[in-house]
Amino acid sequence: MATMKKVNHIAVAVPDIEEALKFWRDAMGIDVHHVEDVPSQKSKVAFLPVGDTEVELVQPTSDDSGVAKFVAEKGGGMHHLCFEVDDCAATMVELKAKGIRLLSEEPNVLPGRKMAFIHPKSTGGVLVELYEITL
Repeated sequence: MATMKKVNHIAVAVPDIEEALKFWRDAMGIDVHHVEDVPSQKSKVAFLPVGDTEVELVQPTSDDSGVAKFVAEKGGGMHHLCFEVDDCAATMVELKAKGIRLLSEEPNVLPGRKMAFIHPKSTGGVLVELYEITL
């Protein structure tokens, strides 16, 4: 099995990052590392490092995204748990061979990273992301 290196981040879906930062940054004292648009995921993400992991605040930028649907249905909340892996594609192959349902056949390739999601029906209800750093 491919190595699960660490929990890379915990993603929290929010309707508005600036409003959410009143808790995460202002009340909890967690500094924002940076904010970026992620067009492939139809979202805007704020990265808040905590030790060796991050809290990611994910705001939908399109009404037809998965995050937008999640926010519309639940009002926000923990969206997914992300594990950093050595090889995203190989991990996907291994999981698929074990009958695990994936949301795509190939990893999504973005600058400096590859990522893929495991369907919550295979994980006991938690959306799980696999994340490979490719720098």
